[in-house]
Amino acid sequence: MKDVMILTGAGQIGMAIARRMGYGKKIVIGDKNIDNAQTIAQIMNDAGFDTVAVEMDLSSRASILKLISEAEKYGEIAMLVNAAGVSPSQAPIETILKVDLYGTAVLLEEVGKVIKQGGAGVTISSQSGWRMPALTAKEDELLAVTPTEELLDLDILQTEHIRDTLHAYQMAKRCNEKRVMAEAVKWGKRGARLNDIAPGIVVTPLAIDEFNGPRGDFYKNMFEKCPAGRPGTADEIANVAELLMSDKGAFITGSTFLVDGGATSSYFYGPLKPQE
Repeated sequence: MKDVMILTGAGQIGMAIARRMGYGKKIVIGDKNIDNAQTIAQIMNDAGFDTVAVEMDLSSRASILKLISEAEKYGEIAMLVNAAGVSPSQAPIETILKVDLYGTAVLLEEVGKVIKQGGAGVTISSQSGWRMPALTAKEDELLAVTPTEELLDLDILQTEHIRDTLHAYQMAKRCNEKRVMAEAVKWGKRGARLNDIAPGIVVTPLAIDEFNGPRGDFYKNMFEKCPAGRPGTADEIANVAELLMSDKGAFITGSTFLVDGGATSSYFYGPLKPQE
């Protein structure tokens, strides 16, 4: 039996983190598209890792529980890397909320029930959640602690209050960060840690979809006018994940790390600031 890493979302960021932290472990890769999961599994197995691909739908609790059950066949779950989700150009409002918001909340909750002592998890949100106006303290609390099966019934998440798919995505990512804070308290009772990374523009197939989508010019302008002057790479996100999931991050839990080349800073206080 080995310690197990669960990786959800068979993409570039998830793989970069798994390659950094998954050596010596059984890596169970879950993705709604089993072909994607098998492709990443093959790449990693060919590089000496021990992985298996599993079909998993993040919007389904039953599917998440099945993934966890499969993972537990190989040993105790010591790490979670959640990089699954859909972008504003890929799905309608309802799907974004069901996958990115509800599904992430369920995953963090269910893995938190079985995570090994000394275990660690990271979930990937987005800089996008930082550009949305602040919510009230009560709204933040509702996103953080509402029972998962009641989340999508919250008034602030009803379609009449969600302007478009970007707003839905921002709300989902804001919820991810609040959920990590609340779940980190529960994970701590098992001696485990949980954190969130909010990446900016990172070159992945999903980002390329955005570059070529209706907001493509917006995103290109964003990385050109951020202090870094470029998009990021998946390995730069993995650098932060390595800190958070290793012993060097032993005092870090319940936190969100914004890794966006300064785009959010530029949005509030620089050339990306919206014109009044």
